[in-house]
Amino acid sequence: MLPGGGLRWESGWRWMPLLATLCLLCLAGCAGARRAPKIPRCPATCSCTKDSAFCVDTKAIPKSFPPGIISLTMVNAAFTEIPEGAFSHLHLLQFLLLNSNTFSLIADDAFAGLPHLQYLFIENNDIQALSKHTFRGLKALTHLSLANNNLQILPRELFKHLDILTDLDLRGNSFRCDCKIKWLVDWLEKTNTSVPAIYCISPIEYQGRRISDLTPRDFNCITADFAVYETFPFQSVSVESFDFAGDQFVVFAQPDTGNCTLYVWDHVEMVFRKFYNITSHSAVFCKPVVIDNNLYIVVAQLFGGSHIYKWEEDPQRFVKIQDIDTTRVRKPNSVESFQLEGDWYFAVADSSKAGSTSLYRWNSNGFYSHQSLHPWHRDTHAEFLEVDGKPRLILSSSSQPPVVYQWNRAQRQFAFHSQIPSAADVQMVRHFRVRKDLYLCLTRFIGDSKVLRWEGQRFVEIQTLPSRGSMVVYPFSVGPRQYMVLGSDFSFSRVYLWDALTQRFQPFQELNVRAPRAFSLVSIDNKDILLAASFKGNTLAYQHLVVDLSAK
Repeated sequence: MLPGGGLRWESGWRWMPLLATLCLLCLAGCAGARRAPKIPRCPATCSCTKDSAFCVDTKAIPKSFPPGIISLTMVNAAFTEIPEGAFSHLHLLQFLLLNSNTFSLIADDAFAGLPHLQYLFIENNDIQALSKHTFRGLKALTHLSLANNNLQILPRELFKHLDILTDLDLRGNSFRCDCKIKWLVDWLEKTNTSVPAIYCISPIEYQGRRISDLTPRDFNCITADFAVYETFPFQSVSVESFDFAGDQFVVFAQPDTGNCTLYVWDHVEMVFRKFYNITSHSAVFCKPVVIDNNLYIVVAQLFGGSHIYKWEEDPQRFVKIQDIDTTRVRKPNSVESFQLEGDWYFAVADSSKAGSTSLYRWNSNGFYSHQSLHPWHRDTHAEFLEVDGKPRLILSSSSQPPVVYQWNRAQRQFAFHSQIPSAADVQMVRHFRVRKDLYLCLTRFIGDSKVLRWEGQRFVEIQTLPSRGSMVVYPFSVGPRQYMVLGSDFSFSRVYLWDALTQRFQPFQELNVRAPRAFSLVSIDNKDILLAASFKGNTLAYQHLVVDLSAK
């Protein structure tokens, strides 16, 4: 001992190993205390047992529960949305009940991370819509209830991955039985899942019907749409489509340059590309005529006379082969070509006060004047058709009602037959057929346009259509659908769809074409394309798209 009772250093040295050991044990104990996991407590708004939790009035989905929870019930919760993976921290969960809450949204994959969930009840909430991915990943789900919500539709493939689902409750929802629920009707026919009866709330024709009593045939869900497919950066006043040498062509009369411009369909790029330009001065109509594998273009001009061009292969070019008599054709407005009794003809509708609508006939060397028709009446359009097997030509005029000519086989000429009364100032006449019935479409610039039906002795008006500023009408069919497009200089052009039940055209779609002057349909490479010539804007090509409303 040192004086004052202190230990000698030698003696203290003997205590050092013991002190070091005590310190190490203390540090190890402190570190162990820090690493020991805390056992999660039951959330304040919940009551918990060893394997279940019951929560009331929670403001959000709790993030921590005691381990081993396999059953969770939440009622009167105040949150508005169940986000993605909201319960993934409860990966042992087998039973989940979400009743009488205020949430209205359930995100995609909201129940992701629950591989053992078998029972899911989402009842008496304010859910109005679901995503098709709402229940994605629930491979073990056998019981699902969406009862007593505000669901009007269910997204297609909502139950696609619920392979072992045995019970589904959809009662107490306001289902709208239209095309968006057609898939459910089909699913109910094929599924082995037990589904208590559910009923249609709307539309009126299905109100109160059991959805399981409907069939997919009760829904007409196939519609169509005309969408802009290609834009041509020029104005045009006529467009004509034709096949030649195995290719699909269209030819435009361009008022800004006065030329006839040909485009050919590109099967690789799936667009029309420029092919050739016939230089002209004031072309208002470019009419293609293919005779014995030879291509001719009738170029009708306002000034400088009209001409006929022939396509030559070596070298590839159009060569003018003929002039059209300028004493007859002074102000051409349209050209109609047709084959009659083995011969080819074309008629030029002349709109001048001093001109005459004229008929030209092919005689193996060229087209030559065959007959003068309808002089002095400012004709606007010529339409060739057969009525009860008799060839006829209808001329529309801005100064009198349309005139009908009938072919006289003995004289090999057209003779006056009749007029179509109560239809003055007709800009264009077009015909179409539905089954065996023959119809005419008459468009007027001032006044209503008309649809007429052939009744055996005369054409009878069956429908009028408002058409201020209309100079063009074009009936056409795509598959089983009969359309008519009515152009307008003052507003949108309107496409109509034929209703077989009422035998009338119904408004279908509006097209934004500025001052349309012609339309033409091209069907190629599984595409149906409606070309629209515009006098005051870009020429457009619309694709006809078939839309299945039940697939959305």
